[in-house]
Amino acid sequence: MTSSLVAITGGYVVPVSTDPIEGGTVLIRDGRIEAVGTAAEVTVPAGATVVDATGRWVLPGFVEAHGHVGIHEEGEGVAGNDTNEMTGPNMAAVRAVDAINIDDEGFRDALIGGITSVVVKPGSGNPIGGRSVAIKSWGGRTIDEQIISEQVSVKSALGENPKRVYAEKKQTPSTRLGTALIIRQAFTDAQHYRAARDAAAAKGEPFKTDLGLETLAQVLDGELYWDQHTHRHDDIATAIRLADEFGYKLVINHGTEGHKLADVLAERDIPVIFGPMFTSRSKVELRDRAIANLAALAAAGVRVAITTDHPVVPINFLVHQATLAVKDGLPRQTALEALTVNPAAFLGLDARVGALEPGRDGDVVIWSGDPLDVHARAEHVLIEGRTVFTWDTATSTAHVVERADRFTR
Repeated sequence: MTSSLVAITGGYVVPVSTDPIEGGTVLIRDGRIEAVGTAAEVTVPAGATVVDATGRWVLPGFVEAHGHVGIHEEGEGVAGNDTNEMTGPNMAAVRAVDAINIDDEGFRDALIGGITSVVVKPGSGNPIGGRSVAIKSWGGRTIDEQIISEQVSVKSALGENPKRVYAEKKQTPSTRLGTALIIRQAFTDAQHYRAARDAAAAKGEPFKTDLGLETLAQVLDGELYWDQHTHRHDDIATAIRLADEFGYKLVINHGTEGHKLADVLAERDIPVIFGPMFTSRSKVELRDRAIANLAALAAAGVRVAITTDHPVVPINFLVHQATLAVKDGLPRQTALEALTVNPAAFLGLDARVGALEPGRDGDVVIWSGDPLDVHARAEHVLIEGRTVFTWDTATSTAHVVERADRFTR
C-alpha cells in the first residue's frame, strides 16, 4: 500500500492516550495521523485507500524501549554480535547506529509482534556502553532511512556485568565501587571539557573535539537521557546517587528489584523500563526478580515501560510479557501504556510515536482482537501509513513487504 491517504475504518480504536472508540476511524495523510474519531467525526476523503478493520482492534505500534535487534543478530553468533565494544570501560563515543543490520530477522519478528519502533542500545558489558538510536522496525533501504532520532540516550551499566567483564581482563572495574568510579570520573572530565570548550568558543579559539566527552556533555546538558542498566536495589541507589551528583536525566533499565525502592523512584519521577520477564534467575542480582514486581512499581506511582531486551527474549514476545504482567496485578491500561505512550515519553519520542493522535506518525497495528489476549494476532501493520506486514488468516501465513518489493518495482 503506497497511497499517501489511508483510512482505517470500523475498528475498535484504542489510541491509548485517550478513551477507546467503538467503530472508529484513523485517517493518515502523508505518513502522519490527521484525525482519530468516530465515523461521524472523521470523514473519509474521496480517493483514500480504505482498510476495513471491522471486528478488529486498532492500536498504535508498540515501542520496544530497550533492545539489541540488528546489532545482536539472530542466528549469527559472534559474526553478528556487535553489542559491546569492550576494549575499554568507557565507550561513550561509540554509536549503536553504526552496527545495525536492517536485514536481521529480529526486525521481521518485531512486525509479527506489532512493534513499529525500537530503541537499539549497546550492551551492558561496559560501565559506559555508547549511544543508542531510535528507529522504525522496517521501511528503509538503509538504516538511516529508518531513524526516528539519534538524540536519545547513552547506555551505562552497573552491577555484575561490568564487574565480570573487566575482572577477567584484570583491569578496573572489577568491583561495584570501581564501576561507579569510571562513571564518576567520566562525568567529571566531561564537566571540565564542557567548560574548556565553551571558553574557547567565547574567545573564538580552536578546540579539539573529543567524541566521548562531547557525548557526555550532551548528557549533562539534558540533550541525551542516561539509560542505566541496573537490577539490584543497591545498584539502583548508586544510579540515583550519580544522577544527583551530575544532574542528568536518569532512566532505570531492567529495575527488577526496583519495587524495593518504588517510593523513592516515584517521588523523584524516575521511570523504569522493566524486564525482561521471560528469563530464569540466571545470576545473583536476579534472585528477587518476579513479574509481579512491575505491578508493585506501577502501584507506587512509578512510570513504567516493558522490554524484551531482545534477543534475551524474542522481540515479538513483548506483548505477551505485558499479558503476564496483567495476570500478576498490573492494570491493563497501564500495560498498554507501558508498550506505547510511556516508552515514547521516557526517551523523548512522543512527538512522533506511542499513541494514535493527530500529528504523530501513522504507525498503526490492526489486531484480530485484544492484543493482551494471547490468542490475538497482529494482522496488519502500517508504518507511516504504509503497509509493511499482513497476516493471511486463510492460510495462516505472514507476509512482510520486503525491501525488494518496495524499492525495485
